[in-house]
Amino acid sequence: MLFRQLYDLDTGTYTYLLASQPGREAVIIDPVLEQMNTYVQLLRELDVRLVKAIDTHTHADHVTAMGQLRETTGCITIMGEQTRAECVSQRVTDGELIELDGLKLRALYTPGHTDESYSFVMDDRVFTGDTLLIRGTGRTDFQNGDARAQYDSLFNKLLKLPEDTLVYPGHDYKGWTVSTIGEEKHYNPRLQVRSVEEYMNIMNNLNLPNPKYMDVAVPANLACGQPA
Repeated sequence: MLFRQLYDLDTGTYTYLLASQPGREAVIIDPVLEQMNTYVQLLRELDVRLVKAIDTHTHADHVTAMGQLRETTGCITIMGEQTRAECVSQRVTDGELIELDGLKLRALYTPGHTDESYSFVMDDRVFTGDTLLIRGTGRTDFQNGDARAQYDSLFNKLLKLPEDTLVYPGHDYKGWTVSTIGEEKHYNPRLQVRSVEEYMNIMNNLNLPNPKYMDVAVPANLACGQPA
């Protein structure tokens, strides 16, 4: 399998490109507009054809490249059915399979960071967006975030995956690139709670500043990163 983990330094965003092998169809997850040239170059160098672009949720910290990729490559743009982005080509439901040449991803509805957040599961790995981070979890204080819903997404969905499942998050700010479900169960400080109330208390008292691009990114991403 071809697998590339790409990084946008300005926003700490991870983007993932997958294809079964050269000459086949590819999918990209959480692309960043400022990295468009990198994606187009990599598609050419790896000799793969982008057919699907996925956003795990409506991002508040960067502008998505989904719209530009659709214009450039003709790919289908995908988000969960709860999204309010009218420009999305295909809306997936919890448990739905996304298929391309030699690859399958299963959509997993994991609300909490936002009310339309999804993760995407393959045989040996999961792309968790901003729901489960490495040694952390995504904030729940805007975009209809809900700490109780996130607790359920974490403890009753993601942490039910096999412990050797690789965890590839949507962001990292400390240099981590990959973890496993087992590692996060044991070492993620936000998961060492005894109740949903304890988790909610942590998340409701983070007092974080808004992302610096929030006012620009959210309306832009409702249009798939393109002017309305």
